[in-house]
Amino acid sequence: MVKGWVKVLPFYLFTLLPLFTSCSEEASEEEEFANWKERNDLYLTALAEDSMQQAGWQRFKKYSLDQNEEGAVSDYVYVKQIEKGEGTESPLFTDSVRVVYQGRLIPSKSYSKGFVFDGTVYGTYSSKTAYTSRQKVSGLIAGYTTALMHMHKGDYWRIYIPYELGYGESGSGTKVPGYSVLIFDLTLLDISPIGEVMKPWR
Repeated sequence: MVKGWVKVLPFYLFTLLPLFTSCSEEASEEEEFANWKERNDLYLTALAEDSMQQAGWQRFKKYSLDQNEEGAVSDYVYVKQIEKGEGTESPLFTDSVRVVYQGRLIPSKSYSKGFVFDGTVYGTYSSKTAYTSRQKVSGLIAGYTTALMHMHKGDYWRIYIPYELGYGESGSGTKVPGYSVLIFDLTLLDISPIGEVMKPWR
């Protein structure tokens, strides 16, 4: 009887291995994003307070809100200007734009700089070697749209977007958990008004 179980045991272990692996991956992911809402709220609150006391930082209220009234911390996107472009015009809500971008989450256990969930950049961020993306300003998350409408051609900004102006409580797909502050490195390369064909990028 014992010998029979010895022969069968490896088979059972083999069939259960995917289950153990799956449970392990889920546990690891839960640990990665444990207390995620609280961590993101604290991160944004600290950022909002610190950034407004430093040179090179700006904040912009969501484009659809009353600009004459002070809003909550989550009504704004917080922007660090890294490189200033030579352009003088900003995109309108109805325009299309060509950009280089990389989006990531706040730092976590396995990702000291934040997990990269999307972008046109592979490796080190550079608008000279990256792919470009054509986007409609009106078709983007509110925080991203808000920032774009204040940029000029050639600007390279780092943008911090509250989850209320990003993917909200539900997140996006499997890569962005709910309640995520989004961090975008964004370079505005070109602007195309509605009805005008965007020129090919060199």
